Amino acid sequence: MTRQDTETEDRSGHRVVLVTGPSGAGRSTAINVLEDLGFEAIDNLPLSLLPRLLDGPPTEAPLALGLDTRNRDFSVNAVLDLIRRLADDADVASNVLYLDCRPEVLLRRYSETRRRHPLAPEEAPELGIEREAELLAPLRAQADFLIDTSELSPHELRDELQRWFDPDKTGRLAVSLQSFSYKRGIPRGIDTVFDCRFLRNPHWDAALRRLDGRDPQVQAFVEDDPRWPAFFDQVATLTQFLLPAYRDEGKAHLTIGFGCTGGQHRSVAMTEKLANTLAKAGWQVSIRHRELERRARSAPPSSVG
Repeated sequence: MTRQDTETEDRSGHRVVLVTGPSGAGRSTAINVLEDLGFEAIDNLPLSLLPRLLDGPPTEAPLALGLDTRNRDFSVNAVLDLIRRLADDADVASNVLYLDCRPEVLLRRYSETRRRHPLAPEEAPELGIEREAELLAPLRAQADFLIDTSELSPHELRDELQRWFDPDKTGRLAVSLQSFSYKRGIPRGIDTVFDCRFLRNPHWDAALRRLDGRDPQVQAFVEDDPRWPAFFDQVATLTQFLLPAYRDEGKAHLTIGFGCTGGQHRSVAMTEKLANTLAKAGWQVSIRHRELERRARSAPPSSVG
């Protein structure tokens, strides 16, 4: 990994990273990683549309734009001109990220996938690899960030990109906490499940039955179970131990489910409590209560009088 000596000035406005390099070097993987890091990723955008994309107020998220020889109006001179125009624009902070790879490794990758090279669709892949390397040489010379992916696994490439484009990794793992009812089955996409059915059930208290686990009365009832403190503390400790490990492994999303009989009281209370704990610790947390959402959708609309 190399970084040119020139540093991008800290400017207010659009932030744009142009991602390019030879076919098979990992450009698509890099685009996906940058998207996971909070970039708005657009791949193979026609160069003629970029000025319209940057017209107007800056986007909240930085842009990662994938450019390669498959772009409809791709030309090296057009990309070089684009790089110069972005560098001269006081409202844009831009960088060029170039993913490179040794020819013999690219050839092996093409052999393994049996894909045709875009610059040699009816010929041997090595011819396309040679043509593309020669074609892209001027862009390689303009790179602010140059990563040779020849010996990198996808996880290692993610680590390199995270190092340069997200030096503070805390909170980049998106955590989703979901409550559900075992009667309707475990939701799809859950990574880890905790069963809350052993806790005291507010359903059997007439005053709490119609409430749900977001209500302080229900939460107090559940937390009054003698087993609650140890259960919550161990789940919270385990979760906060695992989250940095998953983040460092490159996982972008983690979903944890809490189930109970009806998905209304205990699992909801546990989800709310853990979400609050993780948010205070700086993690990006979202909440979903499947059964409460389902009940809200099926409820008749209230009349307005």
